[in-house]
Amino acid sequence: MGVVTQIYDTPAAVPPTRLFKAMTLDFHNLFPKLVDSIHSIVFTQGNGGPGTIKKITTIEGDKTKYVLHRVDAIDEANFVYNFSITEGTALADTLEKVSFESQLVEAPNGGSIRKVSVQFFTKGDATLSEEELTANKAKIQGLVKLVEGYLLVNPDY
Repeated sequence: MGVVTQIYDTPAAVPPTRLFKAMTLDFHNLFPKLVDSIHSIVFTQGNGGPGTIKKITTIEGDKTKYVLHRVDAIDEANFVYNFSITEGTALADTLEKVSFESQLVEAPNGGSIRKVSVQFFTKGDATLSEEELTANKAKIQGLVKLVEGYLLVNPDY
């Protein structure tokens, strides 16, 4: 098994408290409303703390897929949320799992910076292309921007 690490930051124009609530604490309620391909997010184990497993079901075209999202660590005071995608039909065949470590920090403009480290655990001799890594980064940063946009037009959320 190999490990490929990707590290990047994503700025957002909303404070860490609001972004953390939307992207972490209320993720299971908000994301199915914001992301067309997400059909449902259900807790299969736990109540949101470390060890919690969430099943995320997506519909892409005529195909239904899922991943299991395991909460590895959560620290509300420091805006830390670590999780792993551990299995599922939407996890690439070449991957054992994908682990995310993220922290929101306050930006100088009153917004946030989401700092992310992603580790892709590959099966056997599998590798990830630059295109796959670029697409993953764009997808994750796009989700942050989607939530940012929602929060900007919904100031009471």
